[in-house]
Amino acid sequence: MTLSGGTFSSGSGTSSGSSHEARSFGSEGDMELQARMELKRKRRMESNRESAKRSRQRKQQHLDELNSQVEELRTTKQQLITALNITTQNYAAAEAQNSVLRTRMVELESRLSALRDIIINMDANQVAHAATIRANPSTLIGTAANYDPFGTSAWNSRIQMVQQPIDHLLYQCF
Repeated sequence: MTLSGGTFSSGSGTSSGSSHEARSFGSEGDMELQARMELKRKRRMESNRESAKRSRQRKQQHLDELNSQVEELRTTKQQLITALNITTQNYAAAEAQNSVLRTRMVELESRLSALRDIIINMDANQVAHAATIRANPSTLIGTAANYDPFGTSAWNSRIQMVQQPIDHLLYQCF
């Protein structure tokens, strides 16, 4: 006996009634098996659809998050550009103000040097006049009315020359 085409056959080539029952049982089994396989295939397809749907949703969510990050970065970039522009303007203004202050400093140093020269000259004149008086006391009587022991006339004229621009400069600073 061999199995051939879902039926049992004997070596004599005759078939019995039991082989017919086996054939019908095999067909029912095949149909049942096919039905189960079809059901599994449908479940698998549905599962794959759901999985693909979840994957598309995750992908869309990720894309939305990336777009949100892009917008945040663009906003941050614009804020940084604005801050940089303001800082650059402030730097340029400070640089210009420093340049003006350096120029004023040079001018004031020059005036201070001139004032020091005036003081040195006044001191030298007083020393020279004192030496002249010691050498010749009679000149003291004739020049006593005109003598200016502190050099105030020269001092006053030089102070006026220097003081006027200094007052103007102090007015501008404060």
